[in-house]
Amino acid sequence: MSLWPPFRCGWKPGPRDSRGASAQLPHQDFKALLAGCLRNGCLFEDTSFPATQSSIGSGSLLQKLPPRLQWKRPPELHSNPQFYSGKAKRLDLCQGIVGDCWFLAALQALTLQQDVLSRVVPLNQSFTEKYAGIFQFWFWQYGNWVPVVIDDRLPVNEAGQLVFVSSTYKNLFWGALLEKAYAKLSGSYEDLQCGQVSEALIDFTGGVTMTINLAEAHGNLWDLLTKATYHRTLIGCQTHSGEEKVLENGLVDGHAYTLTGIRKVTCKHRPEYLVKLRNPWGKVEWKGDWSDSSSKWELLSPKEKILLLRKDNDGEFWMTLQDFKAHFVLLVICKLTPGLLTQEAAQKWTYTIREGRWEKGSTAGGRWQLLQDTFWKNPQFLLSVWRPEEGRRSLRPCSVLVSLLQKPRHRRRKQKPYLAIGFYLYRMNLYHDGERRLPPEFFHRNAPLSQPDKFLREKEVSQELCLDPGTYLIVPCTLEAHQKSEFILRVFSRKHIFYEIGSSSGVVFSKEIEEQNEEQNECFTKFFEKYPEINAVQLQSILNHMTWSSLGSTQPLFSLEACQGILALLDLNASGTMSIQEFRDLWKQLKLYQKVFYKRDNGSGYLSWAQLQAAMREAGIVLSDDVCQLMLIRYGGPSLQMDFVSFVHLMLRVENMEDVFQNLTQDGKGIYLQKSEWMMMALYS
Repeated sequence: MSLWPPFRCGWKPGPRDSRGASAQLPHQDFKALLAGCLRNGCLFEDTSFPATQSSIGSGSLLQKLPPRLQWKRPPELHSNPQFYSGKAKRLDLCQGIVGDCWFLAALQALTLQQDVLSRVVPLNQSFTEKYAGIFQFWFWQYGNWVPVVIDDRLPVNEAGQLVFVSSTYKNLFWGALLEKAYAKLSGSYEDLQCGQVSEALIDFTGGVTMTINLAEAHGNLWDLLTKATYHRTLIGCQTHSGEEKVLENGLVDGHAYTLTGIRKVTCKHRPEYLVKLRNPWGKVEWKGDWSDSSSKWELLSPKEKILLLRKDNDGEFWMTLQDFKAHFVLLVICKLTPGLLTQEAAQKWTYTIREGRWEKGSTAGGRWQLLQDTFWKNPQFLLSVWRPEEGRRSLRPCSVLVSLLQKPRHRRRKQKPYLAIGFYLYRMNLYHDGERRLPPEFFHRNAPLSQPDKFLREKEVSQELCLDPGTYLIVPCTLEAHQKSEFILRVFSRKHIFYEIGSSSGVVFSKEIEEQNEEQNECFTKFFEKYPEINAVQLQSILNHMTWSSLGSTQPLFSLEACQGILALLDLNASGTMSIQEFRDLWKQLKLYQKVFYKRDNGSGYLSWAQLQAAMREAGIVLSDDVCQLMLIRYGGPSLQMDFVSFVHLMLRVENMEDVFQNLTQDGKGIYLQKSEWMMMALYS
């Protein structure tokens, strides 16, 4: 059995102790501590993670520290410190001297899902209102969301610059404080030196990760990325193993990146498939085809070029899918809903979590191939699956997602490496009472339906399965026998029963997951199979047949003129039509717009001036009072109120113009456009 090779920064994780890191954290009541500090007029100092060298670590990181290292609070570093700002552009974080690109790549992916980010980072914290130098963050740890409390003393050099994670906006500190909380959870800053993108993604979301070896990726990789970017996923990737070193092509070896977007563009001769990536350093970019200085951009229409190309050394760049596969080794997709690869149009998934352990000398049986005498001693779990709408008699296959997570074996995540883990799946053709473990004879007589291609030294291994209704046996194991650890096993399906054989312990929890817009997604797919490109009339038909759940009883009516305006804003190649990928991008924006509109309109179906400002601010757009008033006059009705359709048109235009400005500005203050470019942007958008 071959194992993934370790490499610095992108690999080599080492877990926390067997009870989980959260079990070793001191119990700190955030509200009580905050109230005590406010009452006493003092700033919080966290003695469990002090502003000393012990919190940084004791290894090689100490050699990177600047002389005369100091710990200072954000109000000491900036005259107007802010915790978080919706006005700041996403992906504003830059890596410091800790080799935690894997953590930062995952964190940058998190910023693309605002609701998920706010679960980890409570955005109502500040340095003004009820400020007491104390902050709280949340991480998902093996079935539970765990709070981590810190003070805001951060390591800085003699010039007052942050030594670890910083923001391109020098007065923003949420990223640096989140990194400190994650360091506390992991043991120290030193313990963040090496890791995997998948590990941080799980801790940020509780989702299920899928790791794809790009050298073995099938021809449907583009389709997979299209589905992943449309569904609720976070995506990271890693270059080939080795020390962090900048190559001649601008990529960094032994490094993790965030995948921030994909785009099928129209060249003069053929379509080109592009992926957009960001380096956590906030600089150092790809120099090949479709890089910022590449001549390939001249093959596109002026509008595509203006809206996609941003000539700024911010670490974000485009490259072809072919180059991506050639220069990157792993693609990591974290699914926030289970049904990424299935095409089922159903409403709910059910998931169950079970705890288990491998005990040396009893239940740590190792893998099957070389250890047939001990394999049967591994924990055994029975799984019965069927289709809920058709009952147990249905013979149609069922989609099942299985995830195996190993728990840390040490308080400090680098002290003990992850074990190589995997699981086997067997079909049960005979009834089993579930009380006694299946004997060795069962495994001699029955071949597994599924087994690990590789045993991976990772926090999680998962697999999507298509199973006939019936009963199955899942056997999680380690590569070697007699290795002690704890684990949790998660099963997601439409309908199932799942329990451990010979165990009286109950289910940790089992609940239903609402699948978001699965039926609408199926509708979109079928429609675009018939019409690969849609015009304004077809767009109008789709939007007026959608169910806008967040808008209550006030369902919007999109006019043809409104749909022509929307299409013009998003039609990058000036074809007068929209592809399914462009429509899916639009639909993601519309879901956000309906959420913020509904939150602010108080059920009237219209926004006033104050409500419009609040809705736009919540969507990440901040306009001055005068500009907002003009927008209400331009897009609103005679009574100076704005309906949802007009709000959509306004938001799309504002975001479109913001992207144009950011891509064309050199200094953040102004842009230069040729007359033809100005006319095109002013008239056809």
